[in-house]
Amino acid sequence: MSGQDITIKSNDCGAFSGYLALPEGGSGPGVVVIQEIFGVNAVMRGITDEWAAAGYVALCPDLFWRQEPDIQITDQSEAEWARAFELFGGFDLDKGVDDLNATIEHLRTLDGCSGKVGSVGFCLGGRLAFLTATRTKIDAALGYYGVMLEEHTDEVLKAPLMLHIATEDGFVPKENQAKVHAALDGNDMATLHDYEGNDHAFARQGGEHYDQAAADLAKSRSVEFFSKHLS
Repeated sequence: MSGQDITIKSNDCGAFSGYLALPEGGSGPGVVVIQEIFGVNAVMRGITDEWAAAGYVALCPDLFWRQEPDIQITDQSEAEWARAFELFGGFDLDKGVDDLNATIEHLRTLDGCSGKVGSVGFCLGGRLAFLTATRTKIDAALGYYGVMLEEHTDEVLKAPLMLHIATEDGFVPKENQAKVHAALDGNDMATLHDYEGNDHAFARQGGEHYDQAAADLAKSRSVEFFSKHLS
């Protein structure tokens, strides 16, 4: 599976890039893949390719473009981690959601996209995936180990949401996990899955906390979720 970089027009000024991967048949529902704090790097491009291979028109936008376009770093050195946290600290959340809204609507117009669009995000992207379900017209949203979700539990879900939660997440204290559960466990729009004993980024291949069994389970649940809501 090979993809290409495309240009997406922002809603306010300028434009930004996105990595687009098409399914073998050339058409299907859309999926917006939302980056971690390392930019649209090889890991995110690989995940985008995987969703394309599963039959989706998959698009991963560069959400750090307002700070520095085309960031592609890894989790393999202290210097890269420092840069990633610097970018995270400088990220404008509201502008990021607006850029995702532009991405969602751009994806709907692409040849081959059925018009239905879901989002799947990781870490920072998990937080943003949650916000696509409350602030955009996304059709379904998936969040992997989203950070700072407890800050948004008063927002109303407008689309089905699935969250994959690492119980030993070093970036999400258990009390914050409990707040998210308390807010969403009784909500028919939300499905929460806990991954006991797993740490943050358990689905990032090559990462320190990668757990293939947990990653495979989360992926199977995600595939079923999108199949239900985007078909």
